[in-house]
Amino acid sequence: MMTAFGYNSNYLMKDNKPWFPIMGEMHYSRYPNKYWREALYKMRAGGVEVVSTYAIWIHHEEIENEYDFTGNKDLKSFAEICKECGLYLMLRIGPWIHGEVRNGGFPDWLLHKGYELRSNDPGYLNEVCKYYTKLYSQVTGLLLKDGGPIIGIQLENELGHCGGAFGEAGEEHMKSLHHIAVDIGFEVPLYTATGWGGAVTGGLLPVMGGYCEAPWDQRLTEIEPSGNYIFTYERNDHNIGSDYGLGEGVTFDFSKFPYLTAELGGGMQVTHHRRPVAEAEDIGAMSLVKLGSGVNLLGYYMYHGGTNPMGKQSSLQESRATGYPNDVPVLNYDFRAPIREYGQVSDTLKEIKLYAMFTKDFGDELCKMPAYISETNPLSPMNQVDLRYSVRHNGQSGYVFVNNYQRRYPMEKHQKVRLVVDLLDEKIIFPELDVENKDYYFFPFNMKIGDAVLKTAMVTPLCILNNEVRSYVFYGDRKPQYDLQGELINANLITITRKEAWNAWKVRLKKEHLIISNAVVLQTEQGLELYGREALQMKVYPEFDTVPQGWVKSKMVEAFAIYEKSIKKLSVKVEAKQIKEAAEKNTYELDLELTKGTLEDCFIQINYQGDRARVYLDGDFIADHFYTGRVWEIGLKRFNYPRKLILEIYPLKEDAKVYLEQWPIMKDGIACELSSVNAQIEYKEIIPT
Repeated sequence: MMTAFGYNSNYLMKDNKPWFPIMGEMHYSRYPNKYWREALYKMRAGGVEVVSTYAIWIHHEEIENEYDFTGNKDLKSFAEICKECGLYLMLRIGPWIHGEVRNGGFPDWLLHKGYELRSNDPGYLNEVCKYYTKLYSQVTGLLLKDGGPIIGIQLENELGHCGGAFGEAGEEHMKSLHHIAVDIGFEVPLYTATGWGGAVTGGLLPVMGGYCEAPWDQRLTEIEPSGNYIFTYERNDHNIGSDYGLGEGVTFDFSKFPYLTAELGGGMQVTHHRRPVAEAEDIGAMSLVKLGSGVNLLGYYMYHGGTNPMGKQSSLQESRATGYPNDVPVLNYDFRAPIREYGQVSDTLKEIKLYAMFTKDFGDELCKMPAYISETNPLSPMNQVDLRYSVRHNGQSGYVFVNNYQRRYPMEKHQKVRLVVDLLDEKIIFPELDVENKDYYFFPFNMKIGDAVLKTAMVTPLCILNNEVRSYVFYGDRKPQYDLQGELINANLITITRKEAWNAWKVRLKKEHLIISNAVVLQTEQGLELYGREALQMKVYPEFDTVPQGWVKSKMVEAFAIYEKSIKKLSVKVEAKQIKEAAEKNTYELDLELTKGTLEDCFIQINYQGDRARVYLDGDFIADHFYTGRVWEIGLKRFNYPRKLILEIYPLKEDAKVYLEQWPIMKDGIACELSSVNAQIEYKEIIPT
């Protein structure tokens, strides 16, 4: 029987039950197709259930009537692999998508037709119909109704907010796009539209966004504190698309639609003029605030970074030369995403995985818990003094959320706080705690655990292991305090630290296990795949039935079994020598020596001072980067582990019109040099199941 999807005014539904999924954006045409399966399994390991992706028009029809759905642009294969990996797909078909793409995704030839783009101009709609028809031919048989993974279609993006028709004309245009898509055959349960900044939605399911900063902002100064760190019923992020300066508020009735996000920033793509760096905690605190404000879908843009393809006629990135507000790197679309440009699993993935694991096991109940935000909760991010908190509950049980984190701004410490929740028939009072600057967490109250009730807990729920004895896993760094009433029968409580929760992966073999490891743990058709850059270790509960071949069970730590495996470490040497010095750039030759052996990847780490840098292989331009003060890392396996690379570093002057959180070292008013270069090897180990 086909799975049914839908929604009501409060939440999404799957088979008529509340459904709280995690959605993550990955652009197939910005990532090598031979690594799609690995990438999608990494996303699934992070808790993603729905992959969202843009079908970028200029990537598929750069030259009029010459369509390309081959290689990295093979939409059909991408959708098929999503299904094989057990993931649903939200297909964002534009036609205009923004996405830091040249012309917002429009091919150059379309701009020369003379149509009024992003409107109901008949000539434009005819071109859209042709493009949609070609897209549909690629996914025929892959929609949900045919047993495929595609459960939803997003139409357009930010229409009326970032250009295009607005007001009633915009609403009519969205309806026209919807009719065209349905008539062609795009019949899916969910049709969505971005709803922030005054964008029109045409009556479709609106999805919202939120970023921790605004690299598209045209100012070159520190900007005001982000409103995405305050608990509020307001769903709009006023910073998204602020470079266009169009539209405010929203165009739909909040009460008729659930609060869903599709563009909660999993990171940020830096622009040449503004380069804020998104850290894991920035994304984690923002995610917690959205949960506490009533969100019932965490959708991240981007979740997996990538690399822009080069076009046949031009490069394909957004640029001021094409009339857009920003210059972005030609190739690099790393985005500081949870999974980076070369497939590196970052700390951000581990951070937001905490919420993904929680919503997977507790989300159906959370969906039915509206947000209750106290009148004493501050509504301005400029207020760094008063305690920010929110409650979600169903009248009997729920969670209290606390956020004392504001990106790049210190928050007041709060001592001896007692969190209080007023229910209709009961007052819940938590034990006393100190809330430090940068703290953010949530605690349960009146949580049913079998026949017992957890009145309060000063730790955060992570997941449930559904075995013969159900194990409820909590995490936190303060002394765990459980106020448990009743007897636990066929259930137990497990407490781990927050760092252990970061490194925790839930897998199902003959039973469910929690694996805490310094490696990334994927569950694939091959078994368990572990990716790491150091000696492999696993802390497993409950212990495996048998010790995996090649591993040693070294000891037991409380109920956890410790398994270790030695790996044959390979050596890699990188030597750099400057081969050219000039006013416009400095050029270096990088020589790499890698011992032969089994490895998953080798990452070269470039620490430089300057404005930007480029790397060439055998004369081909393969990578670029805007300086941010962080090390630039490039994965070498996609380039077949080259022996020699050429690095170009371009100068940054102290009077440059650039916003940087961390400026490079200046010499005579200029920064333009290679500080150091290193490399690290990543290994992969498979445990067959």
